[in-house]
Amino acid sequence: MTGRLLLIAAGGTGGHMFPAQALAEAMIARGWRVKLSTDARGARYAGGFPEAVEVVVSGSATFARGGVLAKLAVPFRILGGVLGATARMLIDRPAVVVGFGGYPTIPALSAAFLTGRPRMIHEQNGVLGRVNKLFAPRVHKIACGTWPTALPLGIEGAHTGNPVRAAVLERAGAGYIAPGDYPMSVVIIGGSQGARILSDVVPEAMARLPEGLRRHVRVAQQARPEDLDRVVAAYEASGIIAEVAPFFADIPRRLSEAQLVISRSGASSVADISVIGRPAILIPFAAATDDHQTANARGLVEAGAAVEMAEKALDADTLAAQMAAILGQPNKAEAMARNALGQGRPDATERLVALVEGLSGKG
Repeated sequence: MTGRLLLIAAGGTGGHMFPAQALAEAMIARGWRVKLSTDARGARYAGGFPEAVEVVVSGSATFARGGVLAKLAVPFRILGGVLGATARMLIDRPAVVVGFGGYPTIPALSAAFLTGRPRMIHEQNGVLGRVNKLFAPRVHKIACGTWPTALPLGIEGAHTGNPVRAAVLERAGAGYIAPGDYPMSVVIIGGSQGARILSDVVPEAMARLPEGLRRHVRVAQQARPEDLDRVVAAYEASGIIAEVAPFFADIPRRLSEAQLVISRSGASSVADISVIGRPAILIPFAAATDDHQTANARGLVEAGAAVEMAEKALDADTLAAQMAAILGQPNKAEAMARNALGQGRPDATERLVALVEGLSGKG
């Protein structure tokens, strides 16, 4: 391949790597060459990237893990990574460098700054992560996956949205069937393996729904393996038909068939709910860094597409009342679905591509 080179830098979590993969796929389809700069942990997520993507493992580290000696070594490991990345960048001269967050992006973004290469960052959450906050004043563009995103004073961002999986795009704007006197699907997701607080509260809240609603409800809930038996038992005791599992591989289908979604407000979950267009009750993870899950929920809540419930206010009676207010009012549920769809960005990848191609002329 002889096209222009895009260097993507992404940290070692799926939240950073999946949108990076979406951009890589789109740019290769447009004839670009793509390199991925990450650390050893991030390289484990690189299996889904196109084979044409060259993976470069750069030296990096985080202060969040390891003992005292490991933490003392962090600055030296990062410096070594920056020096190595700078040497490579002087040779490769990428047309654009894009960082998706996480400590492993420091070497590539630092090298891009030192060598004057066109550069941008993509922030998935409604609050800048630590590394993206550091580089925000030092890049040419900031792409925001969640809107609004809290940015430093005087810095502007472009709302691109968060790229979603192809299986979600296939169901973008799927027709919504309002709640009624027939089986109604409620999907509960709390991350890849559920959340304990949802296992504690949701089954009891379902049992407290008015009989006219409860007898029609069909539940699909993610729960941790250690919580499975008690969650299943709780639903059986209340006579509610429920499918409970640590992980559902077909979440996009389940969302498209749902009358209501109860979820954490991770950036990817919010993007999926918005692109498909479903009413939601969002329960931000209280321990999220800088409370970014509350920021992630803000757009849907302010648009009238979702109800936000803080963990500290979450109990069975309150949750049951919120569910009944949606499932018991078809017109309200339909309006929430439309409002959610209005917040969706199914073209998020194309918006990112446009920013990259716009920057490529600056080098």
